[in-house]
Amino acid sequence: MENKKIMLTGDRPTGKLHIGHYFGSLQNRVKLQDEFDECYILVADVQALTDNFDNPEKVRKNVREVVMDYLSVGIDPKKATIYLQSMIPEVAELTVFYSNLVTIARLERNPTVKTEIAQKRDVFGESVTYGFLGYPVSQAADITAFDATIVPVGEDQEPLLEQCREIVRKFNSIYGQVLREPETYLSQNKRIKGLDGNEKMGKSLGNAIYLSDSEEEITKKVMSAVTDPQRIRKDDKGHPDVCMVAYYYNLFTSKDECEKVCSECKAGTRGCVACKKQLAQTIIEYLRPIREKRAYYEAHPEEVDKILIEGTKKARIKAKEVMKRIKKAMMLDYFE
Repeated sequence: MENKKIMLTGDRPTGKLHIGHYFGSLQNRVKLQDEFDECYILVADVQALTDNFDNPEKVRKNVREVVMDYLSVGIDPKKATIYLQSMIPEVAELTVFYSNLVTIARLERNPTVKTEIAQKRDVFGESVTYGFLGYPVSQAADITAFDATIVPVGEDQEPLLEQCREIVRKFNSIYGQVLREPETYLSQNKRIKGLDGNEKMGKSLGNAIYLSDSEEEITKKVMSAVTDPQRIRKDDKGHPDVCMVAYYYNLFTSKDECEKVCSECKAGTRGCVACKKQLAQTIIEYLRPIREKRAYYEAHPEEVDKILIEGTKKARIKAKEVMKRIKKAMMLDYFE
């Protein structure tokens, strides 16, 4: 194995990406694509089907949407290989091999899996599918199929990486030092709260600002943001620490500007309506370069498809090389 720095990361195409994704992971990826010898960003459509198995149209529709979001924030296809998970059969093959190395009990103990199963009760009821329970195995296949050395994740995803490392160690103990054991790159960025104050921003919660939102949509959403419930009149003294508008000022403006806004709020000299209008305009200007770049790709879908096709071809070549080494170690290299 070559001693290269290889990064792998990605998203499930279940919807357009929002500012939570941007501050949480996308900014990191733009930075990290310049720091690695190889960078792979997968569009995890197969994994998306684990809880959208009855809605394949949704997954298919959002593949291009996610890729356009990647390109609009600065992911460079010359530096990072963007590819489609379902078009890499080696990953599916590896998932089958690795399934023999992991017990059901171990999967059920994975904290991330336990949390997500609890969140998906409306999808599964009391019957969780094999595919959803086993997606950490599929994720291990994604990572090892490209010899990834680093995988950027948030704290909530760290148990999945630990399970991948366990699979790698078990495989290598049986077949020799074949696989790389990836390291975790923990994001320093915290999860962004929703406009309603929810700890999670998401499409299903209706509390997200999307990178593709129009000026009108951004303004409408910001005007609906939760503010200090105790502040009734314009000149009431506010409490910005419980106001989502102040929270977003902290994200989108300088420290000095945010402190000024909060100070005026506490003094009762800044009204909520005017404050929201200013915030909406600030977010609009902040996202303008992203929206303009995205608009270009929306008008040129053939370029998006070309990037995805070429990236998938390149990724397949890499996966084939790794699989050849794995099959040789497993004595499955018949007729070669």
